[in-house]
Amino acid sequence: MWLYFEECSVLPPEQNRRFNPAFNMAAIKQVFNEAVERVRMPTPMRLRDLIRQIRAARTATEEREVINKECAYIRSTFREEDSAWRCRNVAKLLYIHMLGYPAHFGQLECLKLIASPRFTDKRIGYLGAMLLLDERQDVHLLITNCLKNDLNSSTQFVVGLALCTLGAIASPEMSRDLAAEVERLMKSPNAYIRKKAALCAYRIVLKVPELMEIFLPATRSLLSEKNHGVLITGVTLITEMCEHSPDTLQHFKKIVPNLVRILKNLILAGYSPEHDVSGVSDPFLQVKILRLLRILGRNDAEASEAMNDILAQVATNTETSKNVGNTILYETVLSIMDIKSESGLRVLAVNILGRFLLNNDKNIRYVALNTLLKTVHLDTSAVQRHRTTILECLKDPDVSIRRRALELSFALINSNNVRTMMKELLLFLERSDPEFKAQCSSSIVLSAERYAPNKRWHLDTLLRVLIAAGNYVRDDVVSCTIQLVSESVEQQGYVAAQLWRALEQDTSDRQPLTQVATWCIGEYGDSLLYGDVSVSEDPSDIVRVTEDEILDVYQRLLWSPQNTVITKQYTLLSLTKLSTRFRSNVERIRQMVQQFGSHLHIELQQRGVEFTQLFNSHAHLRPALLERMPPMEAIRRDNGSQQQQTQNNAVNGLLDVADVNTDDSTVNSDSNALLVLLGGNDPSGISTDSEQPNVKPPVSVPASTDNQDLLDLLGGLDMGVTAPPPVAVNNMNMNNNVHSTNNNNTLLLDPLGSLGSLSSSTPTLSSLPSMVPNSDLSSLVAYEKNGLRIMFTLEGVDIPSTISIVMSAYNETSLPLSDFLFQVAVPKTFQLQMMSPSGTTIPPSGSVTQILRIQNPNKGALRMRMRISYNTGGASVQEQAEMNQFPAEGWQ
Repeated sequence: MWLYFEECSVLPPEQNRRFNPAFNMAAIKQVFNEAVERVRMPTPMRLRDLIRQIRAARTATEEREVINKECAYIRSTFREEDSAWRCRNVAKLLYIHMLGYPAHFGQLECLKLIASPRFTDKRIGYLGAMLLLDERQDVHLLITNCLKNDLNSSTQFVVGLALCTLGAIASPEMSRDLAAEVERLMKSPNAYIRKKAALCAYRIVLKVPELMEIFLPATRSLLSEKNHGVLITGVTLITEMCEHSPDTLQHFKKIVPNLVRILKNLILAGYSPEHDVSGVSDPFLQVKILRLLRILGRNDAEASEAMNDILAQVATNTETSKNVGNTILYETVLSIMDIKSESGLRVLAVNILGRFLLNNDKNIRYVALNTLLKTVHLDTSAVQRHRTTILECLKDPDVSIRRRALELSFALINSNNVRTMMKELLLFLERSDPEFKAQCSSSIVLSAERYAPNKRWHLDTLLRVLIAAGNYVRDDVVSCTIQLVSESVEQQGYVAAQLWRALEQDTSDRQPLTQVATWCIGEYGDSLLYGDVSVSEDPSDIVRVTEDEILDVYQRLLWSPQNTVITKQYTLLSLTKLSTRFRSNVERIRQMVQQFGSHLHIELQQRGVEFTQLFNSHAHLRPALLERMPPMEAIRRDNGSQQQQTQNNAVNGLLDVADVNTDDSTVNSDSNALLVLLGGNDPSGISTDSEQPNVKPPVSVPASTDNQDLLDLLGGLDMGVTAPPPVAVNNMNMNNNVHSTNNNNTLLLDPLGSLGSLSSSTPTLSSLPSMVPNSDLSSLVAYEKNGLRIMFTLEGVDIPSTISIVMSAYNETSLPLSDFLFQVAVPKTFQLQMMSPSGTTIPPSGSVTQILRIQNPNKGALRMRMRISYNTGGASVQEQAEMNQFPAEGWQ
């Protein structure tokens, strides 16, 4: 009651204790004048009345009229220097500001209230300063002197107001001026002031990290407090210091026993009404301590050993029936997984997450899945015990839970459970929403490629993916399936039969399936018609079909308006190949092909004209040109390294005709990133296109007006950066009439390139430089930091003074690295060509590769400057490094 009287009195708190005969007459005169002023001036509207009027407004227009009228009145009163109602008007102005209306004209009035000796004025003034001012405005510097005076006040509530305001709007300049005052108040005997001073120090450390040292002695003393408010602010301040300073982290590792003791007291403490929340003693302080223990125990065996027992006690004694207990258990699990804990403790943590998966709260299930996904690589066997529960989460109605469960399911696949997991994942693929089909199908293909028990199972899995995902299948699935069929010689007849069954049905919503089916039937149509049925393991695999039935289906595919141009290209080439596989009906095939000689689409028209020549003047070449392709070379991919490789690519089967690329080559924009940065005339001596007459510049390279970042990268070297040539062997399309929608398709996996175009503009194999590596020269570690390791594998090529470098980037962290970009600069005496990277996202334990070709006519020492950029955990990372240890014998 006394505090209420003290705050509501017109006198300052220090003058409001009891009547003093020697009371200052000037203060009495001031109070008398203010009373007269209130009588003389009309009383302004009270805040509660303004709120009622605003809420009574029926439309936004009426609300604006009320606010504009009141703002006009407030402005008029502000013009009077000695307004007795300034406090009330500023309070109304703050409410108007909270509604989103401009209130900047009240900033100086807040400063006047702060300078007032009355506590009620100071309270409204400081509140206005926190709402209307920030460090970007110079006005806030005017209150520095008032803050310093109030920090030295004898009244704890005035000091508290000043500390709250400083903690909210402190700028670097203000922090430097008042840091000493805050440090002094952290040693105050008053717990109320120490708590607020610690929070203010937290803000100062954020703004000016170099001031951290002056707070160290006072901060450590906060942990010996009995007051929980002071304890939680002290732990928060120490956590911030340890996260931003390795030296401070080492300094505070000595307090681990103290933190363990505090946490143990909280667990064993009886009921305390002051700190109890749903039966748990001060869960906020427990969470803060667990988070600090996690930071102190990371990569420290001794500190981890000291906290193992207390973490086990928290994990086993915390009540899980309330959300408060689940919060503490979640922080405990994170701490166990992040420190060097015992194996049994890790199993206990994973089991806690398994119980979370059974919780009815969707947020708790999502948190459990997200945490298991981050920790699955630490203890896979413990997570495998909860595989059934994780698979059940694939049926959850919440899309976020399904997405996390899908990612975790793929992380759990191994050679022992691949059959069971694939069965569940294929069922999920069949009934999943379209947004899941593209990613899920590519991930299934990658997992099947790595863990397939045999070829037959692998092929059946890919066929089910093509059927279940439909048009959402990415292009890498098509090329991977064709490559697998090509190398599986014993299974080609079986695959052709299965694909024919699928092709007989309506496949307009399964364009990738149609493409794979027509390619296989074109290659192995003879085994479909005339194969030996006696070697079939299952009688149901036998397909009885005639040539006319096949041609009828092809007729439907070629003239169906639902099929894309790419699908018709596959079908037309397959039909042409069938002319050498069939024993009759060659004339019907010729007529069907000839009809495309006048097709409206230029790609199909050119194929129709050229393929028709194989039936007329070049008929003697047709059997040799259309013979079976040899088995394609298998290209192994690291598990997960290309899961997101084509995430931004167009989905096969949904392309518009206008989206099909019709240029003779494709220039990868990522490998040209460094050249784009060089756009324009640069005075730094960096080589331009005119210095590279043998390299054709890419089309439309945008000019850059600011090359400062690039100069930082190239600083200290006489660098020259050349654009990669627009025609590179590893992503060139040998058939200039066929253009894949996936820029990362290799020549080997281009199923349409088996029959070269008869056009004179098509490059021949003899006109291309040899890219066959002679031998491995060496492997070098080019960069290793923050869990990202970049290796260079040097290979010689059959071109004088030229070396090929295979860059492999490995992600050794638990988080995916997205938007990965690798840039290189070399001296201008060298010529650099960068091929397309295998992807831009590196999942945990995955990798991305990229090929570099460097020509060194002068055989000088190679110096290379690298720039690496990526996103991880919501943060953007950009690093620079230099690599000079290249062997000289590589240029021989």
